[in-house]
This record gives sequence, structure tokens and C-alpha cells, in this order.
Amino acid sequence: VQLVESGGGSAQSGGSLRLSCTASGFSLDDYSIGWFRQAPGKGREGVSCLSGPDGRSVYGNPVKGRFTISSERGKNTVHLQMSSLKPEDTAVYYCTTFTNGCYEWSFDYWGQGTQVSVSS
Repeated sequence: VQLVESGGGSAQSGGSLRLSCTASGFSLDDYSIGWFRQAPGKGREGVSCLSGPDGRSVYGNPVKGRFTISSERGKNTVHLQMSSLKPEDTAVYYCTTFTNGCYEWSFDYWGQGTQVSVSS
């Protein structure tokens, strides 16, 4: 299993960024994939999950209505469109597979992470 993130960077409050994650070693049809983030001095926080078997999407409360997860099955790639960004969204974002589907924030494999910084 390999997960490679791209995108991220810096944005001003209210702006947008897009993250992408290309998976190898498994098919998005068979596993749930998504994102968690970790801010300095804080623990991991589930951001979003996309269920492979049924296409259901789940979002953490802080990002509901602002972030959208989607996939390109042919490219085995998942995207996270982040809009209306806030300074508190600043964190390292990790692409991850989920141990128990999208039913709980339990992370299995993850990538190297990509930094997202939002200034006020």
C-alpha cells in the first residue's frame, strides 16, 4: 500500500486549496480512503472519509459544509477540495486508509503528509 499526497500550500482565510492522493497497491473500489490532519502540539483529527464499496462520504464536524471529498476511480486518486479556509485548518494533512470503513476515525495506512497553512 502506498499513498502519495500532492497539493496543499498556503492560503488566506476564506480561500481554497485542493489536495490529491494517488493510491497504489489496492483499488479505491475495495477500501475506504480519506484524510486526517495533525496540527502542531495536537493529536490526529479525522477530516473526511470516502467509502469504497458504497461511495458514502463522511466529514469531521469542523469541516462540514466547507470541504468536499471526491475520487477519480480510473486514476485511483482521491481529492479533497477545501473552501472557506480558516486559520484553524492549518495542519499537516495525511491521506489515509481506514481500518473499519467510514464508521470510525481509525487510520490504517497513511502517506507522508502535506502542509496546509491558512493565514488570517
